[in-house]
Amino acid sequence: MTVMRLEELRQKYLEFFRQQKHAIIASASLIPEHDPTVLFTTAGMHPLVPHLLGQPHPKGKRLADCQKCIRTTDIDSVGDTSHLTFFEMLGNWSLGDYWKKEAITWSYQFLTSKKWLALDPKQLSVTVFAGDPDAPKDDESARIWLSLGVPAERVYFLPKGDNWWGPAGKTGPCGPCTEMFMEVSKIPKCGPDCKPGCSCGHFLEIWNDVFMQYNKMEDGTYEVLRQKNVDTGMGLERTVATLSGAQSVYDTEAFIPLMRRIKELSGKARVEKSNEKLMRIISDHVKAAVMIMADDRRISPSNVEHGYIVRRLLRKAIRCGDELGIPQGFLTDLADVVIGMYKDVYDEVQRNRDFVMLSLDAEERKFRGTLGKALKKFEQTIQETGTITGKDAFVLFTSFGLPLEMTAELASEKGIKIDIDEFRREFEQHRDISRTATEGKFKSGLADHTEEVTKLHTATHLLQAALRKVLGDSVRQNGSNITEERLRFDFTFSRKLTAEELQEVEDLVNDVIRRDLKVTREVMKLDQAMQKGALAFFKDTYGDEVSVYSVGDFSKEVCAGPHVEHTGVLKHFKITKQDSIGAGLMRIRAVLDEA
Repeated sequence: MTVMRLEELRQKYLEFFRQQKHAIIASASLIPEHDPTVLFTTAGMHPLVPHLLGQPHPKGKRLADCQKCIRTTDIDSVGDTSHLTFFEMLGNWSLGDYWKKEAITWSYQFLTSKKWLALDPKQLSVTVFAGDPDAPKDDESARIWLSLGVPAERVYFLPKGDNWWGPAGKTGPCGPCTEMFMEVSKIPKCGPDCKPGCSCGHFLEIWNDVFMQYNKMEDGTYEVLRQKNVDTGMGLERTVATLSGAQSVYDTEAFIPLMRRIKELSGKARVEKSNEKLMRIISDHVKAAVMIMADDRRISPSNVEHGYIVRRLLRKAIRCGDELGIPQGFLTDLADVVIGMYKDVYDEVQRNRDFVMLSLDAEERKFRGTLGKALKKFEQTIQETGTITGKDAFVLFTSFGLPLEMTAELASEKGIKIDIDEFRREFEQHRDISRTATEGKFKSGLADHTEEVTKLHTATHLLQAALRKVLGDSVRQNGSNITEERLRFDFTFSRKLTAEELQEVEDLVNDVIRRDLKVTREVMKLDQAMQKGALAFFKDTYGDEVSVYSVGDFSKEVCAGPHVEHTGVLKHFKITKQDSIGAGLMRIRAVLDEA
């Protein structure tokens, strides 16, 4: 069995695809800039959305990278052999270039060739799309696998739920996929029907080739795409586990330093089976929270969106730490381990270390100050009423900082199921904040690039330019979110805008719309873009060459998102609300209408 370090696998993978004439691109931010359907970058395709939809990429049609990812859809499964919140995804893409034969052949070669990973072909199983009324059975992929020597009994046809990649929004590119599984010899099959996709752990998925050949329409039908793309993903941690013969990802270099430190802090050198899952959850959750907070967008724990996920992860880790008897202050201790593991791979981890440490310390102190009271209130409520309602869960959340998921878990231990819809109703009545935290806005998928989203994206550029003209150049984007109905723009500024300032910003944007200025795109080096005055606030997320969008002489910005061709189609811009969202940070919501 080959033993391979994380960094060695990263480099081998990128070198293999460099030899296949792929350009190597850097990992993008964990916070998607142009995808309103997800909170985090859950897969390598997010930074490539415009290019998967047809916009030329400055690096060409063949790309490969190692992308940082956060995925919370399986957060309740964390602690088993393979599920993780933060992970790294090795990926290669064809933007209208090669197709199934090349993608599948290269996957097989990299996995089994002695020059690369040298995995035993006899331990390899694959799955392909079984077909349904929307799209035919993927016999083409199956034939390719058979031609490479994979026996028919190791080629499984599975339905759309297993072997189809689709958009998280209502529309977008999608298509069948073929997945590769290796058998874990130390974990026996759960029965005679055990096969890839089974949750017992015997079959471990390590690679997925997605063939984007359809576009899902608003009426639910599928049309064939003009540009067919290949989007692949290989989980770095899972593959290292397979190569080392480990029973789980937690038994590899990706987690051994954290698990070792948790054992030291807990004083449990010999780990009982009942404690092992707690240790795994702590290591996963702290690592994920640190990587999110270390991103250059600087996400703090909070009760909304990205910050809510960080808070949920950290507070679950604290509760698990208490069960293990780990003393207070362990979050920063473990964060030091995480930073040491990744500082040489992702520069921002070391660059934002102080912010991470201060935020972790404050969050642990804050939660410990109310945790005892929250648990007391929880028990008192059950004693008095015999249950925990959605309204009770909301009180625990708002008054004591107990995340809904933690309350639901505590209730489940007592055989009580919380009415989540009731919680949401209470949430909506008392807080005018996003429902993201409780609605599961974490599915993998391409952004919904409808006409309205595209219009609002261009309007966001105009809004930023207008804010800088009215308030000064200290204004800089801190984040944005766009749906079909509205735009939301976060920016640096120390106070709320006056009514006069808001009106001036609106008037400037509407004047540009009235003038029907042309929106143009140029591709150039990042340094050249900066010299020409283009705004670029997230420089570390860009490649050597960038797309620069100009709106007449009003706005010039580095961007990879979708845009209209001229401003007249925006009709009319209206600011609907402004909020202070933190020290030195403001948020504006706006819409486009016919007025």
